Amino acid sequence: MHALKFKAEDLEQYFLRLMFQPARRWYDKVLVDLMFIASRFYRAGIQFRNWMYDKRVIRHHALGCLVVSIGNLSCGGTGKTPVVEVFARSLNAQGRRVAVLSRGYRRRKPTFREKWARRFGKYEEQPPAVVSDGRNLLLDSAVAGDEPYMLASNLPGVAVVVDKDRVKSGIYAIDHFHSDVIILDDGFQYLMLKPHINIALVDSTSPFGNGHVLPRGTLREPIKNIRRADYVFLTKSDGSHKINHLKRFIRRHTLRAEIIECCHQPKHLVDLDTREEFPLESLKNAKVAALSAIANPASFEGFLEKFGADIKLRDHYADHHRYTEEEIRDFMRQAKAQGAERIITTEKDAVRIPKITDAELPIAFLRIEIDILSGQESFDQCISRICFI
Repeated sequence: MHALKFKAEDLEQYFLRLMFQPARRWYDKVLVDLMFIASRFYRAGIQFRNWMYDKRVIRHHALGCLVVSIGNLSCGGTGKTPVVEVFARSLNAQGRRVAVLSRGYRRRKPTFREKWARRFGKYEEQPPAVVSDGRNLLLDSAVAGDEPYMLASNLPGVAVVVDKDRVKSGIYAIDHFHSDVIILDDGFQYLMLKPHINIALVDSTSPFGNGHVLPRGTLREPIKNIRRADYVFLTKSDGSHKINHLKRFIRRHTLRAEIIECCHQPKHLVDLDTREEFPLESLKNAKVAALSAIANPASFEGFLEKFGADIKLRDHYADHHRYTEEEIRDFMRQAKAQGAERIITTEKDAVRIPKITDAELPIAFLRIEIDILSGQESFDQCISRICFI
């Protein structure tokens, strides 16, 4: 099983290299051409699906409560989870009963036997997986998925429900938790539920990849479809002049959307075992090893270097990689040999690291939160709009 997982991750990395780096070998060039042709068909299929919803050939479902969709045009790396978190926390603080619905990307899949029983046996349809009922954390990250588990851990008072069918999970949240606001995590392409407010995130450091849709690029749908958004969040912004160029580009596709500029700001370090918090100043001249399995490891490592960390060793895995104990112990040995005194990882990675007894080095993760750089008034209006609809 591990061998198959590693082969799949290697294949994923290979295709990412084909997307963003010049093809060198003849078969790489052939694959790039095939990927381009496939992306044309994929684009046509996506646009046809959108047209079917626009013309009401396929009808949206209504849940009878306010639905807020937060998603993006591209695959991974936009910093969506902290944005979902700040919305859920703000709405909960305003007295709304919030539930976050997620599909639980790369969570543990049902076994073949379970699938067979559901389809052909006398097997009742399973209810959605409840990661948190707002009071208790009920599932681990393997069953729930990385992002839902993170959200459930950080959002007391907010229910987190996972199911591929978010109409079903939305009805469940309303019936069981009396939710009056539903947040669709990664919901920009989920058209079965028509949102009252549609929020699109754009990574300002790499807005739209190479401009192509899957599989030639990382876009899930054409850039022009950002016109569906009511609000556009420019994440990972540094306030530079490049942002103004990006804003003008987005304005060419949508005039009505409010644009809000935000950055992902490190807040502190958290020890993985004890949950003790450390100030970022403790990174100054600290000898650390950086471990990550996220879409954009350079951003994470850049934070460590910004606060003065001396990175002795760094290692990257494919996005959403689930670590084994052997991998962590091996990395610890290498890090110690290179002179590192602590391992630093991301919060998303931390939920996928198994508990290590008699660890050679302590592990801490970097806690990241959202700061609004410009458009705070638009953000406050968005929250008020949700609260008083």
